[in-house]
Amino acid sequence: MPSTTRHGRRRDTPPPRTGSSETEVLRGFLDYLRTSIAAKVEGAPEPQVRTAAVPSGTNLLGLLNHLTFVERSMFLGDDVTDWQATFQTAPADSVADVVARYRDAVKRANDVLDGCADPGAPVRRPRPDRPAPSIRWALTHMIEETGRHAGHADILRELVDNTTGR
Repeated sequence: MPSTTRHGRRRDTPPPRTGSSETEVLRGFLDYLRTSIAAKVEGAPEPQVRTAAVPSGTNLLGLLNHLTFVERSMFLGDDVTDWQATFQTAPADSVADVVARYRDAVKRANDVLDGCADPGAPVRRPRPDRPAPSIRWALTHMIEETGRHAGHADILRELVDNTTGR
């Protein structure tokens, strides 16, 4: 991740140059976005990291918490019954706790993806009775979901402490 320069600006990291296969390109872009959003939350000051800066109540820590649930649902088959609740963190959760849980979910998701060679194959599920999307669909959805929330995080982090850049 790029270093921070004066005035809270980071040097931008360009999109990744990945391998030539479809899966390598999709995973490369997803990992790029995963790294970007974790960096946006990491080091954000309390209590601003959990303070809503927009009327919807969205905050930096809640965005990363939500993405943790999305990763676990998409790639690990976890059930989520209340998606709106995933945007909230417990008062006792520190920034480090939420970032660590996100990174653990990403690692576990990547472990699942490492065992999938065919992008048209379904994501393996711990419960085979549940339908699963294809690897291709899951990766594309996660790029969209993570990219959308990374954009939200860019704005929220700038509002918190003027930090910009990926």
